[in-house]
Amino acid sequence: MKKKNQIIGVIAVVLALGSASLQAAPLITPKEAQMPAASGELKTRGIARGPGIKVISPDVTAPEIKGPFDLKVVFESRGGNKIDASAVKVTYLKATAVDLTPRLKDAITENGIDFAKAEVPPGEHSVKITVKDVDGRESSTVMNLVVGK
Repeated sequence: MKKKNQIIGVIAVVLALGSASLQAAPLITPKEAQMPAASGELKTRGIARGPGIKVISPDVTAPEIKGPFDLKVVFESRGGNKIDASAVKVTYLKATAVDLTPRLKDAITENGIDFAKAEVPPGEHSVKITVKDVDGRESSTVMNLVVGK
């Protein structure tokens, strides 16, 4: 009977953790969204030797995104070099940049980012994703999100 109760307890914990992961989590807070916009021009290099970055979800070409949404990004290695997951950096582009990487830490792997139910306040948001491979070659892309109410 004691072993059965322990198994039931473990199942309850697993179910609780599973349902917690289905809840929405803030990617950008309303306070951060109200910060002044970044100024200047974002410069990128034309040489694309670093890893590829492909945004799967949300559809950044859509006129408006409804939240919460699943953030799915795929990293593509080049020349057989592995992606350095510890070097991935995600930044909210504001006058004072906001490092979003710690919020995504558990969702980042060498294959990409898989962050379920990302909460982002309504408005226009620019998020920069920077990826490096194990040889230090770097690529970055900017996701422009238009989130509706």
